Amino acid sequence: MKSYVVGGAVRDELLGLPVRDRDHVVVGSTPEEMVRLGYHPVGRDFPVFLHPVTHEEYALARTERNTARGYRGFTIYAAPDVTLEDDLVRRDLTINAMAREDDGGLIDPFNGARDLREGILRHVSPAFVEDPVRILRVARFAARFVFAIAPETLALMRRMVADGEADALVAERVWQEFSQGLMEREPERMFHALAACGLLARLLPELDLVFDATGELPQNAATRRIMGGLRHAVRERAPLEARFALLALELKSKPDDPRPHGPEDMQAIAERVRAPTECRDAAMLAARHAHEVPGIVEATPEARLALLEAGDAFRRPGRLR
Repeated sequence: MKSYVVGGAVRDELLGLPVRDRDHVVVGSTPEEMVRLGYHPVGRDFPVFLHPVTHEEYALARTERNTARGYRGFTIYAAPDVTLEDDLVRRDLTINAMAREDDGGLIDPFNGARDLREGILRHVSPAFVEDPVRILRVARFAARFVFAIAPETLALMRRMVADGEADALVAERVWQEFSQGLMEREPERMFHALAACGLLARLLPELDLVFDATGELPQNAATRRIMGGLRHAVRERAPLEARFALLALELKSKPDDPRPHGPEDMQAIAERVRAPTECRDAAMLAARHAHEVPGIVEATPEARLALLEAGDAFRRPGRLR
């Protein structure tokens, strides 16, 4: 039995970022042995345990075989003969497929450290196509780390969308990744990535309208307002509901439609992406009062955000009803 620190903890340490959670992979053990050693089983779908002292997660090394579309369509095999590399190869990106030994030695069979240095998001293996959530994760990591997507990985993402693999995505899981991406360092990069692979047209067609056929962002007034608003929200450390409302205010059903969306449109969009109540209410509030404030439609993102924050709209939307 041997354990290794794996995944995001290794990645973030190499990037010089704070390591919040440390996940471990255990090779050469069984669930019975883990329990006998005092580990507490918590995994429902595969054998994951909490350390009796540190409470960090320890998962038995496993392989996964795709049996159906979607992120739940997998058969799990976890046994003492599964190697560390067997476990790492099932992961999404090379930068997440590294491990640390107890003595600090780096195990990097897929050159994740090189991709970290070069700022590249690259899939580990063709098995990437088996889980459509990975498309969303790549887009979110692009927003977090400001990395480029490897051409072969982007091509694989496009193929997944074209082949209907992304149709198995569950709306709640989409919102989980979408909301995290909105709170990242450069959220506009997430939308770039989703537009480039064709998934944005299916998830948020109103936003996909501002991108061209290649997923690039034309430089015009609309795109400057949308992306400028997101950048300003990041600088101001605006909460999620503020970022969602600022984004939603700019969405249109048609590229040349001068009319902003109304509250009912905002509600429909929020419900479609499974946004929580506070995000939905903030977007509806912004739409409801957009024309009551002189010049708010033409106002800068800074002015819009200042108006909403001044009215405490995101914490107490009822005050402006």
